[in-house]
Formats: sequence, C-alpha cells, structure tokens
Amino acid sequence: MARHIIVLGAGMVGVSVAWHLVRRGHAVTLVDRREPGRETSFGNAGIIQREAVRPYPFPRDLGTLMRVLPNREVDIRYRPAGMLRAAWPLLQYWHNSAPRRYRDIVPQYASLIGLCLEAHAPMIEAAGAEDLVQREGWLEVYRSEAALADRLEEARDSEARFGVRHRALDATELADLEPSLAENLAGAIHWLDPWTVADPGGLVQAYARAFEAEGGRIVQAEVRGLEASSRGWRVTTEAGDETGDDLVMALGPWSRDWLSTLGISVPLFVKRGYHMHYGSVGRARLNHWVMDAEVGYLLAPMRAGIRLTTGAELERLEAPPHLRQLAAAEGKARELYPLGERLDPEPWKGARPCTPDMKPVIGPVPGQAGLWCAFGHGHQGFTLGPATGRLLAQMMEGEKPEIDMEPFRVDRF
Repeated sequence: MARHIIVLGAGMVGVSVAWHLVRRGHAVTLVDRREPGRETSFGNAGIIQREAVRPYPFPRDLGTLMRVLPNREVDIRYRPAGMLRAAWPLLQYWHNSAPRRYRDIVPQYASLIGLCLEAHAPMIEAAGAEDLVQREGWLEVYRSEAALADRLEEARDSEARFGVRHRALDATELADLEPSLAENLAGAIHWLDPWTVADPGGLVQAYARAFEAEGGRIVQAEVRGLEASSRGWRVTTEAGDETGDDLVMALGPWSRDWLSTLGISVPLFVKRGYHMHYGSVGRARLNHWVMDAEVGYLLAPMRAGIRLTTGAELERLEAPPHLRQLAAAEGKARELYPLGERLDPEPWKGARPCTPDMKPVIGPVPGQAGLWCAFGHGHQGFTLGPATGRLLAQMMEGEKPEIDMEPFRVDRF
C-alpha cells in the first residue's frame, strides 16, 4: 500500500532512497536545507568504488602511529578538540580495527560494496547521466616497489574472495597510460571495475531530477524539529510542517544530533576532507583518476579541472577549516603531476559520517514505528547510496533484502 514518506537529506544516500521509494509508488518528500548534492556528495573523489571491499581501519601498528603523531601528514591529521569530542567512538574504532574483529567486518562490508555498480546503473540510465560516467577504472600509484608489492598481495586476495578485478602496472606500463606523471614511480594498480564521475554533485542532481520526474517532491528548507505524530511523523521546517507515515534519516553527519533529540544515541563521528581544482601546465593531461597511495591524496580529471582531494582530518563537524593539510597535499601533487593554477576562489570542505565499526547504519529504529536510518557510510556514501536506497526500500515494504542486513542495524552499538 502506498505511503507518504519523508526523507531527510538530499545527498547521494537520501536522493537514492527517495528515488527507489517513489519508483515503488509511494508519495515521497525529500527535505534538505540545500539543493541536492551540495554537501558531502559534492566534494568527494567521484569514484563508484567497486574495489573498496575493505573499509579504512584505525592504524594500530607502531610505525604508522609514530608517523602520524607529529600531525604533518597528508593522509591523516587531527585536532585535539576533535579527538576529545569523538573520544569514545574513536576508542571503539581502534578496538574494531584489531585483526580478528576487522576480519569479520570485511565480508559484511564487502556484501554491500558488491551491489554498487548494479545499483547505480539503472539510476544513471533513468537520469540520462551517461555523459558524466566513465568505465575505465582508476590508478593507485606507488613510489616504492615494496609498498606496491604489499598492496598487490591484498589486491589478489580481494579478487579471489570478492571478485574485484585489477591489473598490475610496472613503471613503463604506467607511463604509457599516464605520460604526464613523474618518472620516478614504481608502478600502479589499475582497478578495472570502478566507474568514475566527472561531476559528483552533478550526478546527484541528475538523480534528483529523475526523482522529481517520477512524481517526487523536493523541499529546500532548514529542519527545525522532529516528532512522532498521530499520522506517523511530523517534520517542522522554516517553510512549514511536513507529515508522513514514515521518516528516513539520511542527513549524513548531522543524523546523530537529530536522532539525539528523539532520545536515540548513535556513536557517529566525522572525518573531514578538502578539495581544490587546478589547471594543468602546458600540454600535460591526466587521463585517469590517480591516487598517490603512499602519500594519501587523489587527483581526478573533472569537468571543473583537476580535483585534488585530501585524506582525513579528525576534527569537530562545524569547526573552521584548517588548510595546511591541503597545502601539503598540493606540494606533493606538484611533484607527481604538473598542476597549474588554482581554479576555485577557496577550498571546499566537507565531512564524512563514520561509525566505530566502519559499517553504515541502514534499517528501522526499534521502538520508533516508521523511523528508518540510512547514514554513516564514511568514505563511501557516493558509492553506496543507490545500493542503500534499494535495500532500504526492500526493508520498508517488508521484503527480504538481497543481502543480510543484520550487520547494519542501528541497535548494534
């Protein structure tokens, strides 16, 4: 039976949930303070990462911890206030990154990642967004033979266990694919399955237009309050009240605070990130998305220019930007590729919503009839939004989901 459903959050996850629900005949209202695809979904690396079957664990080896401690690295930086604010979730994150626990988490996480391409494909077609998508994979570049060899061993294991295809490139083969990169590189892993997107925010906007074409409704307004009502749920916004039978919480890093107003505690924390677009010097050209794996940043040839995305910053969600990490990444990137001038007036800053066990929260809230969760995807909200939308729609209609959703329940913490 058709229901009226309110989805909070118009990033990749929220838009995907709304699209799947409206396609099933429900009346769906999508609410966000900004237009679709303008928060975290706007600023990511633009890769639908079929190869990302292993979530990012907390570093536990002494060498990595000593490297990170001075707080000058590109891949990870931290702020004491941010660490203190997230102390308990970070301690749980460290605990869940222990080898035995992490081994159990990987196949659960991989079951979700395995759906990403087949879930994006019908949405790309419905949105008429083929021009934004390339299906040529991306390159994980290494400066040292030893690091490349270690990663290739893991890549072979991922192919055997999870069907992730890759190709090992030596220095000559890498230079053939990317002649504008520096010459002193050991080689790369060419991940063959992932798709890349030349405008991540544009893809979310295209999905949102497809949602509207199916009869969905978008309300751009600040949310002021949430409460259970006689009809199900009431959302108070600056533009008025919205009521529905069901409410889906897909507000990314802001989900924790809104759920806390309902007495629901979720140990969500954020990893912030930055990006900037650049031109290229002379006739230099970047043909693929390229990660400088041993340093920890990525270069992506997007419509707006060469996008440089940083690693993670552990800091409070709304704290002012700290731009030294981006500057450090830019310095390293200029050694790898002849970047030209900066093209944006100022760097972009966003925040990834993360959980202590590295898995998203997808499903109903026990004891809160009609309240559903779809958040906490960490680095992979862009990759996993459509799969999350499909699975949550199956759950909301009482169908058996195509994978086991027990590992993603909200009351697991």
